[in-house]
Amino acid sequence: MPPYAEEHTGARIAHARKVRRLTQRELADLSHVSYSSLTKIEQGVMPASPSVIGALARALSVPVAELHGQPYLDELRQDQLDGLINPIREALNIYDLGPDPDVTPRALDELEADADKLCAQVRATNIKQVAAELPGLIHEATTAAHTESTDRSWQLLASTYRTAYDVTTKLGFPDLCTVALDRMDWAAQKASDPVLSGMRQYLRALAYLRASDYKTGKRLISLGMAALEQAEPGRVLDVVTGQLHLGAAVLAGRDQDEGAAEGHLTEAGRIAKRTGPAEKVHWLSFGPTNVGVHRVSVLAELDLYPEAVDQAQQLPIPDDWPPSRLAHHHAEVARAQMWTGRTDAAFKSLLAARKLAPQQTKYHPTVRETYAGLEAAKRRMPDSFSNYGSWLGV
Repeated sequence: MPPYAEEHTGARIAHARKVRRLTQRELADLSHVSYSSLTKIEQGVMPASPSVIGALARALSVPVAELHGQPYLDELRQDQLDGLINPIREALNIYDLGPDPDVTPRALDELEADADKLCAQVRATNIKQVAAELPGLIHEATTAAHTESTDRSWQLLASTYRTAYDVTTKLGFPDLCTVALDRMDWAAQKASDPVLSGMRQYLRALAYLRASDYKTGKRLISLGMAALEQAEPGRVLDVVTGQLHLGAAVLAGRDQDEGAAEGHLTEAGRIAKRTGPAEKVHWLSFGPTNVGVHRVSVLAELDLYPEAVDQAQQLPIPDDWPPSRLAHHHAEVARAQMWTGRTDAAFKSLLAARKLAPQQTKYHPTVRETYAGLEAAKRRMPDSFSNYGSWLGV
């Protein structure tokens, strides 16, 4: 871990810029980020939005995760999560070795029930428990798939790889989440399952969104839509198609293409009216609520922060909506509130995210950037604000 990784994002940007022997003015010109904004970001006076961090990462030829400081290894060690990553890595690496003679898998019914339970636990934000149980399930599912070689067994294995993607993404390991997606694609092809293939392209597009490669993300959405053309009509197809439109909307918003974003949101809304709430279909949380939440996200990506806050205030959230998705929503609302000067409201949203999903929230880059923005106004913040910073490790 580089010695500067525990500093704020602006300090890491400054470090990367100096390594490349660029002046602030030169980096501003290369990234099309204003010189004034860049200087304030490097000083820690102003937080950097995801689109700005992406532009700077591209100009500096570094991964976005490096500027965020991910993975947050000291915090992972404190939470005893760092030791759970390598077993997942090892389980992903044995995908093509055939049946393991030392593993006797349970019946498919039991393995499927376990895989479904872990998906539910991810949505309930019990990340540590999932990370601990996942490697053993992947080993069993791998041997079962190679032994039975049925569509059902390969679908099961693909599901475990998808959970590996969820866990590694939430803990800030982008390289490992890419490996998990590659394994998911391999298993989906073995299962001849176009829905899983389409969903994998959606998840992959999200990885490129986080890496600020919007062009590639959009291409992946198109590939996902093409894969779904081979699927059987029905509610499952509708849900995955709708989710692809939501992913495309956020990509378009981050790329400042308001027209395209609105088009995808409209189509997703049309589909959601037909499907209704479908939170458990491939655990995508699709439905009218998710469309509304994505509209808030898109408005924030378009830097329309007052509109995002207003939209969030008008959005009814069901009591039983998945905690992981709701915590993410609170984090995004907090960012919009912070940019509109509503510091007290922003901190309350961060507290709500922490209460719902402490592990997920702690390792969320948006939470850390929002906290950094609020820190500049901490004289007006309650005493509990400093305690929150200690919890984050910043």
